Amino acid sequence: MQPVESSRALIGQGLERDRYATGQGSWNKNHIGKRQITLISSRSFEGTDFLPHESRRNLLTKGIEVNTLIGKHFMVGPVLLKGIKYCDPCSRIDSLSGKNGFPEKLFERGGIIAEVFGEGIITVGDLIMVAEYGIHSLTVVK
Repeated sequence: MQPVESSRALIGQGLERDRYATGQGSWNKNHIGKRQITLISSRSFEGTDFLPHESRRNLLTKGIEVNTLIGKHFMVGPVLLKGIKYCDPCSRIDSLSGKNGFPEKLFERGGIIAEVFGEGIITVGDLIMVAEYGIHSLTVVK
């Protein structure tokens, strides 16, 4: 996992060069488009010893609870996404981080999976826009 300042979102695929967009991810091996972009709230890590980048989620948000985006279309900067489903925190993170308890510590705080409906570049500091919830800031961690 490498933090980046920006990344191009590709319709029906995910983020350019990301494991999900290339079909290399653990949960979408050879199935491009199955799992496109993952988002997680920075608040998910409060009270844990895990760091945001260890979650391996694509986008780290601030100021919005991402679970509220499930079933909704929303904009991240110029990119149209739709929240599809909750993203269970898995024990793979334990082995990759050398820590224990990721699934338990982030229970019901594992983030969401979203699909890409509009192509464009997502950049650190972009806003998340959802009509019902106003405007929130975003930090990209990968």
